[in-house]
Amino acid sequence: MTAMLVSVAELSNIFFVLAVSICFCGVFLFIIRNMIVLRIHGDELMFGGSGSVMTHSPRIPQMEMMKVHIPFTFKLHESFKSTYTEVECEVSSQVEYSLQALWGVSIRELHLALWKPWSTLRDASLNGTLLQGHAQYLTPPQTRQPHGEETLRLSLPAPELELGTPPRLCYPLVIFLTRRDNGDPHPDETVALVNVVHIKDSVCTLPTSILAQYLKQANGQLSCLKQLYLATGNSTNYDEGDVSSGLGSALALAEPCNNSGSSARGALVASGTGDPEGSLWNTAGEQLCVVCQYFPLSRALLPCRHTCICASCFGKLDRCPMCRSPIKSYFCIRGEEYMPLESEINPCKQRQSSHGPTHWLHDWNDRLTDFLGFAR
Repeated sequence: MTAMLVSVAELSNIFFVLAVSICFCGVFLFIIRNMIVLRIHGDELMFGGSGSVMTHSPRIPQMEMMKVHIPFTFKLHESFKSTYTEVECEVSSQVEYSLQALWGVSIRELHLALWKPWSTLRDASLNGTLLQGHAQYLTPPQTRQPHGEETLRLSLPAPELELGTPPRLCYPLVIFLTRRDNGDPHPDETVALVNVVHIKDSVCTLPTSILAQYLKQANGQLSCLKQLYLATGNSTNYDEGDVSSGLGSALALAEPCNNSGSSARGALVASGTGDPEGSLWNTAGEQLCVVCQYFPLSRALLPCRHTCICASCFGKLDRCPMCRSPIKSYFCIRGEEYMPLESEINPCKQRQSSHGPTHWLHDWNDRLTDFLGFAR
């Protein structure tokens, strides 16, 4: 009897030690979990953030973009030093068009004219009455047939311009490229490309460059063209150095001028007369993601417009790897068929959907991982 009581006492001690050990492990795991939460969300707890402790960062939204084609390209000639006397540019077009240069254009009147209906703007451009009385000098519109890239020289018909001192109320030079076909274009068709050019002088010493490019569609929509910054150091010739030279690359972002805010919701992806499929995405040397250097880049980040990462690396970032600015949204500039299947990316999900004998082990393992705060 005494031996049995001793055995029971020893077992009770073992149960007590086991219970204490289990409680200690539970407290330890609880502390570790809350330390992770405090480390991640400490600012919200200390400074009264609006989100709760367990609130996850929202998923970066994808902007639904519509691709439009621009039949024109325009860029300043890099090897030519433009002056008020003469400006050299390179132009190409896939349609019959009218070219007109306007010197000393009122900024206010130009933007008012750009918002007019397409029919009114087209008639004024083809008749040579566009911004008449609101520009110091107007050259007659030149009708031109479709042609490849061609160098043009535009000359000022007067000795000098009177632009005044900064802040100026006039643009030095505005060049209109307007379609001449008489048929009814599709509402989304590009019908005019407006190029605003700054010319360096003794008062405004900024380098000669294109200040802005505006895209006019047949439905009356006016958009501001902004170049996409493609990753440098790869096989193509599209890099950030081309941004100041105008619409010469394959892709650009056209943000509607009436769209306020930094997002590009409702924006367009504009493709120039270049061949993006043959040059930007050629099989001999695709531009690769700057992070993994394995998959081809396929996503443009907004608002910084850097096109530098693939879909695989995108889910691991919240800041642009090029400029470190926060990623607010993105859009795809090409198909992402290169991505592996979902089962190859996360085999745990495939195991969870199975009904094998070890299914419950994987389920408890995932629950413990979530409880500890680690990412699966």
